[in-house]
Amino acid sequence: MSPSGNVKRAFYALVANGLRAAPLWDSKLQRFVGMLTITDFINILHCYYRSPMVRMTELQYHVYLKCSDHILISISPEASLFDAIYSLLKYKIHRLPVMDPESGNVLHILTHKRILKFLHIFKTKVPKPAFMGRQIQELGIGTFRNIATVQQTATLYEALAIFVERRVSALPVVDEQGKVVSLYSRFDVINLAAQKSYNNLDMPMQEVIRRRSSFVEGVIKCYPYETLETIIDRIVNAEVHRLVLVDRADVVKGIISLSDLLQAMVLTPAGIDALLS
Repeated sequence: MSPSGNVKRAFYALVANGLRAAPLWDSKLQRFVGMLTITDFINILHCYYRSPMVRMTELQYHVYLKCSDHILISISPEASLFDAIYSLLKYKIHRLPVMDPESGNVLHILTHKRILKFLHIFKTKVPKPAFMGRQIQELGIGTFRNIATVQQTATLYEALAIFVERRVSALPVVDEQGKVVSLYSRFDVINLAAQKSYNNLDMPMQEVIRRRSSFVEGVIKCYPYETLETIIDRIVNAEVHRLVLVDRADVVKGIISLSDLLQAMVLTPAGIDALLS
């Protein structure tokens, strides 16, 4: 997509192709200048929504996405896997294009999920670190304080506000006791475009969860006493982007993301903490 174009059509294309992001092409500069992501869609909804009675024409017609807000961070084919992991975590991005240095074409897009799956497949080829057998609570991998959640009685607009303000990729939906009942991710938001329901963001999360398509990640849980190896096996086999850490009563106690796992497996042993840089 070009930086100047029909936003609604672009997000429809993402939904139709099951994509979470697409490179932004600048026809004047004749090069890729950034990535159009679901975060852009969320920001537009959060910025322009007023009420169900006021249609968001900015989404229906023409929105100019400033290139300055979409700095393209990429990597060359000659770069190492370590460099790719470092870039993903340091810049807090979820898509890392592999660019041909001569043509400027996008050859491939690396993600946390694909890299972790690659490491998981070839785990028998390298010695297993001793810390893989330690409990996740002992290692302290993940987010355990000030966890971003949303009440099932809250509105969809309130959930979008949390996405924008906290910059998280998913929200555990909880009941009054703090027990997790569902998971609402950024990718779920894109379905609002396909369902043409983005003009009613006052729906309670209970209704949003009920209406969303069947292609959802679901809540895959883990417990503080489980080992890092068990956690990695579960997140890779379930093909999800994070696990919700709960106690025996299913009360949310933390979130363990792909970024957390890659940091622990690859960068921390090298003495680098890209998540804090």
